[in-house]
Amino acid sequence: MNWDVIIVGAGLAGLTCGLELSLKGNKVLVLEANPVVGGRCSNWNDAGMEVESGFHRYIGYFSALPALLKKAGVDINDILTWEEKIDVLIKGKKKKLVLGISPVHGVLKMIRGITGNQDVLTIKDKLSLIPFSLNGYKDFLLNPKKLDQYSVKEYAGLHNVTDNAFDYLLVPLSSGSYFLPADRYSAYVFFGLFAPAFYKFYKMRIGAFSGGMTDVMCQPIADQIIELGGAVQIGEKVTDVILNEKGEVAGVKGENRKEYRSKQVVVAASLAGAKQVLARFKEKAEFSNLFRLPINPASTFQIDLNQPALETDITSFGPKTALASFAEQSRTTFRDCKGRLSIILDSPDKFLSTTAEDALKIVIEDAKALGVHLEGKIEDYRKIDHPEDIYSLAPGNHFLRPGQATTIPGLTLAGDYTKQPYFSTMEGAVVSGQKAAAIVTKALQRKAKAPG
Repeated sequence: MNWDVIIVGAGLAGLTCGLELSLKGNKVLVLEANPVVGGRCSNWNDAGMEVESGFHRYIGYFSALPALLKKAGVDINDILTWEEKIDVLIKGKKKKLVLGISPVHGVLKMIRGITGNQDVLTIKDKLSLIPFSLNGYKDFLLNPKKLDQYSVKEYAGLHNVTDNAFDYLLVPLSSGSYFLPADRYSAYVFFGLFAPAFYKFYKMRIGAFSGGMTDVMCQPIADQIIELGGAVQIGEKVTDVILNEKGEVAGVKGENRKEYRSKQVVVAASLAGAKQVLARFKEKAEFSNLFRLPINPASTFQIDLNQPALETDITSFGPKTALASFAEQSRTTFRDCKGRLSIILDSPDKFLSTTAEDALKIVIEDAKALGVHLEGKIEDYRKIDHPEDIYSLAPGNHFLRPGQATTIPGLTLAGDYTKQPYFSTMEGAVVSGQKAAAIVTKALQRKAKAPG
């Protein structure tokens, strides 16, 4: 069939673009290499165990994502359980730092977090964060390229942040969020991730999904595209784009050599996938930054237990251990499990080459050091590896991100790695998809008005 638009990738960026274009009456085909939609926001059954692509949380200041879901008939409040605090567990000390994160919905928790926790963070530790924060947000606004040359560790050292404040607050908020050590994590990204919380402070809190993200979020978007006359085809890996005699992109080729024709193509695959699909353009100057942009790996560990590992399902961090961030999800995402511990592993490079059995031994020991005892409770487990997960958030990479528009007629990009106000987040993926849809809409309108 000939389509108005073919979208490569059914992650949030591709699904967003597909829904926005379908709502405008375009005939859309979304092609996805994996057996489920969702990309990095997906869940599936792995040989009898329900797993997800990684441990994810929704940030309360997101606005584009809930608006998109509403178009697919999903109310964000129906698929989330809200949290107003986070825990930072201290290795070997049987202590934890409890931080309120919601100035409106959990104001007392936030006040207690600032004034309390003296056994972990002293007044001196807390005060040392003030010049770091004030200068960081000033540089984020006025000197972004300069700030992007510093790692979080370097910038903390520049402003004399104490060791305790660095280890138990800045490390969890950097490596605990994006599994990249603080000495390799861009200070620009660190401040940029939290910058929207300033003008949307009243929305700030964290949401745990009440089910796998394919099930509760991504599949409903795909279903809406289909209902509007489009198609979503899974298990079809795109290997190349098709050019016509004018040098315009006129479709794509599948791994089985099947050709799909269209007026416009949006490459909304992951950065690694986009580099493969667009390999023919590698030597073109406008794509140089895309092919230079490094990719960071990720590794997560998911454990089914015969009882909950933690008293509550709350976002937790384990600095100085392999448990960068984790949560007990049997009360939210995996309610059919008696207990379910989902973990983002610190230093994913190391865990990619580690067997699941050896990784489990490390997880058990490090969890024990944090006061979480797993011995005798484990029923099943999986290590989910992503050798090429997200674009690297290391210093110097932010300004390599390409825009959605290209000079190749008929070709547009989407994905959280493309330029938009957010980083590697669900919100960023949605915004990129919306930007791509706007570009494609204008291109289709121009083509419709063109003579002949």
